Amino acid sequence: MNILNIIKISYRSLGRNKLRSFLTMLGIIIGVAAVIAMLAIGQGASNAVKQQIAGLGTNMLIVFPFASTQGGVHFQAGTTSRLTQSDATAIQEQCPAVEYVTPIVRVVTQVIAGTQNWRTIVFGAYPNYEEIRNWPVQSGSYFTDSDERDAAKVCLLGQTVAENLFGAGTVPIGETIQIRNLPFKIIGVLAPKGQNANGDDQDDIVVAPFSTVQQKLAGTIYANAIFASAISSSAVSTASDEITQLLRDRHKLTSGAPNDFTVRTQTEIASTADATTKTMTLLLASIAGISLIVGGIGIMNIMLVSVTERTREIGIRMAVGARGSDVLTQFLIEALSLSFAGGIIGIVLGVLSSQFVSNIQKWPIVISPESIVLAFIFAAAIGIFFGWYPARKAANLNPIEALRYE
Repeated sequence: MNILNIIKISYRSLGRNKLRSFLTMLGIIIGVAAVIAMLAIGQGASNAVKQQIAGLGTNMLIVFPFASTQGGVHFQAGTTSRLTQSDATAIQEQCPAVEYVTPIVRVVTQVIAGTQNWRTIVFGAYPNYEEIRNWPVQSGSYFTDSDERDAAKVCLLGQTVAENLFGAGTVPIGETIQIRNLPFKIIGVLAPKGQNANGDDQDDIVVAPFSTVQQKLAGTIYANAIFASAISSSAVSTASDEITQLLRDRHKLTSGAPNDFTVRTQTEIASTADATTKTMTLLLASIAGISLIVGGIGIMNIMLVSVTERTREIGIRMAVGARGSDVLTQFLIEALSLSFAGGIIGIVLGVLSSQFVSNIQKWPIVISPESIVLAFIFAAAIGIFFGWYPARKAANLNPIEALRYE
């Protein structure tokens, strides 16, 4: 039988039961739409996390104080280990793979400007904090080495702090804020950075000279952390090894003793975040894939019902010359037609639903052509896989028995 005639017969059969055909396609439609939407959201989240991690700084390393293991128990960071300003100086002078270094001291406190107040984090750092974090000023300027040596009461505001204290669009350069009853002159406003990988607002910050915050606000001789920047992206691992060995020597740790500090690199943070987002994307896609399989089972069920309903019709066709391969082709075309139609509608629905979620929840999405092709191929494969058995069953019907069927 001519293939065009088989296709016409197949579409005529599907058209006789439009509602049933649509309900059969519904599982494929929902499955394809869910796969596309979940992959778009997952890929968008992955890209957003990578951008946020890149926003941490240039080839950045962070050294945290970390307690030694005592009795099999890791103590909280900072409880038995201390980092000092001299540690930061030693890293700058003795680690060739490190370009910039600054000790960090932080204080969570309230800042006041006139009648407005805002609770935020005050960071104490060296002037090279700008290069390490790759964080330029939007207006004004950074403090200088002279400000650091003199423990000058000057500061830079993050966008969130500036807007809450002085209002959106205001440039408060030269204004004064009170931090723990001490007046600080605003010399700059940092460019906006947005949220970090943990969802924290990076712009909710005040940056001041390290010596100022350490002596006048924190009242400590220690640093909460040390930020460093490697000379290049390829030197990050080398810089990490150099810092580790140097601090072990300075802290007089014996061979085999655990580190009393932790060195974290952008690469490690990115790898962890990327693994997490990939796991979530795979989980979401797997859940969406289940609906595709359910849709395929629906196709098989309806096709089996169709074979039973049309047994006599199949017998008549075989009696007038139709071969088993013609019947097999007809039922496969019907199954594939349902899958293809469901796949196309599902693709459109998936793209629209992704855009809808992005607009409502403000989530980033990435709709890749690969995900659309993958979902469509999967839908076609479902149609072939679950349509084969009913088609084979129809092709193997005995014409005599089929003609007797009531």
